[in-house]
Amino acid sequence: MKGIIERYTYNVASGIEAIFANRVKSFLTALGIIFGVAAVISMLAIGNGAEQEILEQIKMVGVNNIIISPTENVVNLEDQQSSEEETSVSSKRFSKGLTLLDAEAIQQVIPTVGKVCPVITYNYSAILNGKSKPVVLEGMNNNYFDLFNISLQSGEFFSPGQVENGFPVCIIGDNINNVFFNHEDPIGKYIKCGQVWLQVIGVVERRDFTASASDELGISSTDNKIFIPAKTMLLRFKNRALLRADEIELAAMSSGSNQKENLNQLDKIIVQVDETEYLSSTAEIINRMLFRRHNDLFDFEVTIPELLLKQQQRTKNIFNIVLGVIAGISLIVGGIGIMNIMLASVMERIREIGLRQAIGASRKDIIAQFLSESTLISVTGGILGIGLGIIISRVIMVVFDIKTVISVFSIVISFGVSVIIGVTFGYIPAKRASDQDPVESLRY
Repeated sequence: MKGIIERYTYNVASGIEAIFANRVKSFLTALGIIFGVAAVISMLAIGNGAEQEILEQIKMVGVNNIIISPTENVVNLEDQQSSEEETSVSSKRFSKGLTLLDAEAIQQVIPTVGKVCPVITYNYSAILNGKSKPVVLEGMNNNYFDLFNISLQSGEFFSPGQVENGFPVCIIGDNINNVFFNHEDPIGKYIKCGQVWLQVIGVVERRDFTASASDELGISSTDNKIFIPAKTMLLRFKNRALLRADEIELAAMSSGSNQKENLNQLDKIIVQVDETEYLSSTAEIINRMLFRRHNDLFDFEVTIPELLLKQQQRTKNIFNIVLGVIAGISLIVGGIGIMNIMLASVMERIREIGLRQAIGASRKDIIAQFLSESTLISVTGGILGIGLGIIISRVIMVVFDIKTVISVFSIVISFGVSVIIGVTFGYIPAKRASDQDPVESLRY
């Protein structure tokens, strides 16, 4: 056994010596493996980053949520099928848009619905101690925090009395807290928003917000928002369902303008369904129910963000598979490069092969020497490729703002494949070298 080990150790040492004797050629041979492994790691990192981003967005969107939002394009199905005379009559139908009554009706009528949250959004300026900052004022109820998995870093949520009676209280985002109450406890203090002083009762916990998230899916950053009860918004700020005389005059003056004012009492209704399997059917029921409540007008849009995100995830998975296949092909090309160079090396070193065979080297010794060369080249290329792949992944994340996640699985797979390629594509040249006739080789 000791003799066998020494013999194979000598063969491996001969392979290493041959690699160092031809450094440039060995490095060029390893380049295919280096870039192949780097491509596999970086491509899988992009894929893992995209998948993690989708999962984070689903978490931010909330599980089993349905978003109901107003739309500018009002569609009347009867108008599409009627004559011009009937159209002129039916087009006079009026809808109040999304209202609190719609939210209450959804909660009371549909048994598969768990939680419902009305949302009203305005842009205001928050003012305190001479500081002013543009903020998003959002009217909602406590269900909002559960629907979007939002936690508080301090303070408490709205009490039932504050929600029902429209008390001037608020929960602020992390950026608002840093700007107006830096190094101080904001709980119990007041901040002015518009013409109303609001008492701070809580601060939202900061959380990472992905750039690709969109308001269409119900995802938005909470850091620059001030949350108040929906009834506080309607009673103390603005209720679009109520028309004042000055607003009527302004609407009459701008009647020729193409700009349409939002007359919906609510900007959004968020509905959570108890079971995932009821998502599509519940959305269809909501669609029909609101269609009837709005006088047979489609002035709203029902969206299921989770299903859209999962569809997006499936699309990205297909894209990631294509990228992985392309990266895998580059590894195979690198293996073919190793085989070509090793075959050329066999032709160049025929006299060396013949000399070794003449002094007692067996076919296994020749195979071990050349196979060790190709394996060491691929292993070294794999290690360098891992480092290059990690660097490329970091550069992509920093320069192109694309999230990348490097997994141990991708490193193990790419390195393992590089070793297998080195052994597989190195065996053919090694076998050819061992088949050389010693006498013919010495005459070469």
